[in-house]
Amino acid sequence: MRLGEGESARPGTRLRAAIAAAKPLIIPGCYNAMSARVLEEVGFPAIYMTGYGTSLSLLGLPDAGLVTQTEMALNAKLIASAVRIPLIADADTGFGNAINVARTVEEYIRGGVAGLHMEDQVAPKRCGHVAGREVIGREEAVGKIRAAASVRDAIDPSFVIVARTDARGAHGGSLDEAIWRANAFLDAGADLAFVEGPTDKAEIARICAEVKGPIFYNMTGISPRMSAEEMAELGIAVTILPGATMRATLMAIHDFATALKTHGPMAEAEFDARFRAHPIGNLHAFSGFDRIRAMEAQWLPADSATKYEGGLGHMPKAAE
Repeated sequence: MRLGEGESARPGTRLRAAIAAAKPLIIPGCYNAMSARVLEEVGFPAIYMTGYGTSLSLLGLPDAGLVTQTEMALNAKLIASAVRIPLIADADTGFGNAINVARTVEEYIRGGVAGLHMEDQVAPKRCGHVAGREVIGREEAVGKIRAAASVRDAIDPSFVIVARTDARGAHGGSLDEAIWRANAFLDAGADLAFVEGPTDKAEIARICAEVKGPIFYNMTGISPRMSAEEMAELGIAVTILPGATMRATLMAIHDFATALKTHGPMAEAEFDARFRAHPIGNLHAFSGFDRIRAMEAQWLPADSATKYEGGLGHMPKAAE
């Protein structure tokens, strides 16, 4: 939650309401608190923390099982704390066996996350749209979902568990195996089933027809792009666009850095002029300095406001 602001409903309750209100719920990906704030500002009802973006933004490394549970849980907590809208966060494999999964779910709940998704890959895992994946056995995979559901039910029944299987695109895998696992995960207590990596619309249609529960779809990589109307017709409940925000950021940084290297420091002045004309071009207001001044007026001695008299730079608005 944002500094100085409260929220009565549980994050999971708000996420479930958002899912129920949309057919499907379209959720863009974020990778840190700043990108989450921008997505909230635009008006999305929920957001998703990408594991790929977390790995690349925190470590500069690919989504290959290199991020630890501590790093992922902390990033999720910081994002959830920065926004009012509910957050679904990637939790990779749960970072170990069923015992590790139990702690992971508790950490995400305690951090204010609304829900997570967890996959059945062999550790170290890798991005679901990169070759070389392997999946653990059925019994172990189902047991990990049971552990996640047990912790959810004990601590916060509103928390949303999305069970992901990579069996479609893993070494020796198949769509038949992925559908079997998706149904087994739902029977074990998952709220939504996530079959990673379908390659065409026919495969998605089969998943929606044969999986006996709500479908969570990852529209990226090798999987087809579809309109909201097409996804509604198939019956998809939630769709994530995990990497789009990260790719947009990478493009913007690269383009700006290239201009700066090519044209010199005045390229920054040109960029600053364009940024100031943007809807979020007042960086100091967007980041929350006005809110800080309002909190000072509420809680600090009255003479603390004298520090603003004659000051230079952005002047936060005084409370009305």
